[in-house]
Amino acid sequence: MKRHPSLAHLSREHHGALILARLLQKNAPAYNGLPASIAGKSTYALKFYKGELIKHFEEEEKVLQLVTGINGALDLLVQTIFRQHQELHAAFKSITNHPDLSAHLDELGKALEIHIRKEERELFPLIQDSCSEEVLAAIDASLSPHL
Repeated sequence: MKRHPSLAHLSREHHGALILARLLQKNAPAYNGLPASIAGKSTYALKFYKGELIKHFEEEEKVLQLVTGINGALDLLVQTIFRQHQELHAAFKSITNHPDLSAHLDELGKALEIHIRKEERELFPLIQDSCSEEVLAAIDASLSPHL
């Protein structure tokens, strides 16, 4: 399904997060220019989280607030996405002191990938199918300016 222009920016940002998600998982392929060691991956993950993901989650949550109350299926999915955001925040914050960092990064990578796939395959299509052009325009207006 072609992404509506109001959601395209968020969708494009998922590419870097998917690379991170795969990088963190055990048996991940080598990514040119990205770290291969557990310590390097954890440093990269925290930098990406602080520099990209926190803002991305905030932007998505603006969208979720705008679409709440449109229909029951969307409301249930919105609740799931909010919960996953909270879980992902906690997982990133616990990187620095986790006793089994390798296993933690693997779990985090899997959870991040599942989360992004849910947004791309379920959330965004449901928003596009459920929302009027006025709501989609409000979504676009609510997001930070993007190029």
